[in-house]
Amino acid sequence: MTRAPAAEVFGAFLRLGCTAFGGPLAHFALFRREFVERRQWLLQSRFDELLAVCQFLPGPGSSQMGFALGLMRAGWAGALAAFLGFTLPSAVLMTGLALLLPSLSGPAGSVFHGLKLVALCVVASGLLGMVRALCPDLTRRLLAVAAAAIALAAGSARVQLLVVIVGAAAGVLLCRAVRPRLDTALPLPYRARSGALLLLVLVVLLVALPLAALASGLPPLHYAAAFYRSGALVFGGGHVVLPLLEDAVVAPGWIAQSDFLAGYGAAQAVPGPMFTLAAFLGARLPGAAGGVPGAVLALAAIFLPGLLTVAGVLPMWQALAAHRLAVRAIAGVGAVVVGLLAAALYDPVWLGAVHAPADVLIAAAGFALLQWLRLPVLGVVALCVLGSLALA
Repeated sequence: MTRAPAAEVFGAFLRLGCTAFGGPLAHFALFRREFVERRQWLLQSRFDELLAVCQFLPGPGSSQMGFALGLMRAGWAGALAAFLGFTLPSAVLMTGLALLLPSLSGPAGSVFHGLKLVALCVVASGLLGMVRALCPDLTRRLLAVAAAAIALAAGSARVQLLVVIVGAAAGVLLCRAVRPRLDTALPLPYRARSGALLLLVLVVLLVALPLAALASGLPPLHYAAAFYRSGALVFGGGHVVLPLLEDAVVAPGWIAQSDFLAGYGAAQAVPGPMFTLAAFLGARLPGAAGGVPGAVLALAAIFLPGLLTVAGVLPMWQALAAHRLAVRAIAGVGAVVVGLLAAALYDPVWLGAVHAPADVLIAAAGFALLQWLRLPVLGVVALCVLGSLALA
């Protein structure tokens, strides 16, 4: 991967941040299309490695992959540019909704419904590309089908981590034709010792923030500790953070249950990472700690542990990726991720977006324009939103 200015990285991720509907699995598909196929920043095999790393680690998987891509492309400045570009659009939207929109009904509800139809188009298109890239043989296609069946039968996002672990084991046993790469060194601006230090900072903050909050009694420290803990302990993607966040902010009485559910509904409909729900919740915190300062605090606290984790692990990953068992595991993980994306296409994307036959027609038109006529995603957004408003 050749070096590039951080401004280029920011522009690329800002575009994705404005159009990345459908949750973390759909984001991976968009990243592959943008950075493997269109911009050719990295090879498919390198993308597979990053996908495996981010699926195994706790935290927001798509944001972690974007952070890693920016880090490899333009160093620490590129990592920050990638994170900000991908996160700011949805963070600003969620903060604005928390401050300005008391209800998600009426015309606003129709707009959000149209955005859910966009998610359906994007996820379906991304799934086709990932099937071709990550499931090139019968073995991996069968793994993908099994993963989709398990995810749909379980009906819980919490099963995703277990499916990924089983997929890695199945890859070791079944994907024997996959061979390790020779160029396994990741282009990082630091080494394993610095990575270990970042992981130490992760653990220290996890312990120190709640202790500092108890010792000082300051509300902002209590809020920071709650959001940091939620970001540090979530495995399995953005949706799994919801019960953790609900326990963190609703149980103590900081956020009303109705506000939490409104924020969750908004997060389903806006582009970008699910973790930006924290911006909505932070803006709704009581007193002076809420508003824009609360949104910034909540965002920083919930994303920081995941970014520290991926930055700490990456320099150690290259030693593992040279082993044949590791690359088989990566192949298995890639296959089951395709299955998980297929399951997510049905639940929650299809079930959340399609309520009438007209929705199917709008989504089919958007998919055709995106997949075969290569219409930019913003064009599909306009089609689906206008169609939803016309039906309303």
